Amino acid sequence: MLELFFGAETLSSTIRLSVPLILACLAGLWSERSGIVDIGLEGKMLIAAFAAASTAAFTGNAILALLIAIIVSLAFSLVHGYASINQRGNQVVSGVAINMLAAGLAVVLGNEWFKEGGRTPALPNEARFMPIDIPGIAELYNVPVVGVLARIVSGHSLLTYIAVALVPVTAWALSRTRFGLRLRAVGENPHAVDTAGISVARLRYQAVIIAGVLCGIAGTYISTSLSASFVRDMTAGRGFMALAALIFANWRAWPALWACLLFGYLQAMGTRLQGVKFGTVEIPVQFINMLPYVMTVVLLAGFIGKSVPPRASGLPYTKDR
Repeated sequence: MLELFFGAETLSSTIRLSVPLILACLAGLWSERSGIVDIGLEGKMLIAAFAAASTAAFTGNAILALLIAIIVSLAFSLVHGYASINQRGNQVVSGVAINMLAAGLAVVLGNEWFKEGGRTPALPNEARFMPIDIPGIAELYNVPVVGVLARIVSGHSLLTYIAVALVPVTAWALSRTRFGLRLRAVGENPHAVDTAGISVARLRYQAVIIAGVLCGIAGTYISTSLSASFVRDMTAGRGFMALAALIFANWRAWPALWACLLFGYLQAMGTRLQGVKFGTVEIPVQFINMLPYVMTVVLLAGFIGKSVPPRASGLPYTKDR
């Protein structure tokens, strides 16, 4: 039973399922630290997943698929940025519009290009980001305790290691660099930043661009590493889970990692516990699969702790305010 809940296979699956959540959560962190609420994480990941799978299907090149996905995600991010920063529109409404546009556009283009009901063709291994075996790790698999850690660390795709590496990079950049400190100041008191002669709009656009890049990587991972094609609505609420994790983490990078791993663990257990009986009782698969979404609702409702967002988050900036 211990192996079922905390074995190498379960924990390795937890990491794989957490990657898109980590990337989307970091995207939301950068954006909201600058004062721009990003409800559109779901839509940007979805359109990036479609762009990556489509590019990989046409070209067979995973790197090119990643680049195209980032560009498409950036375009959607800039639309959100223009509506939120230049036009001072409602940021929540803009994010919801991004989600709806991405969901509809992916299906329409998928039907037109591939004639498979919105799906893309199955991708061959050479067009995907496949697992990488770290040199020298395989020799440790049979070593007690160390072998379990080795199996957890090795055997993931390149995008997985990039996602994990971006957590300390984000934490350092936001707390130790001039750019990060200015960005946080914009999210707390944009008037003070503007008074110091620093462009609020430029900083917010830079944050939106970073969020777009991260969502592009997340979408690529979903359709070319975690899966082997694009399927309609395949992000399955991960953008909203990432927002819940961000709130739970109180807009900090390291706690966000652990929150995303928690969601990933619940998803992994939903797969592992299918058909498993505890004595004579078999837990319904539907109950297990709904746990991550129940946790999302609980966290967004504020039932666990008190989270305080950046003071200027969601508020359009005008010089006369």
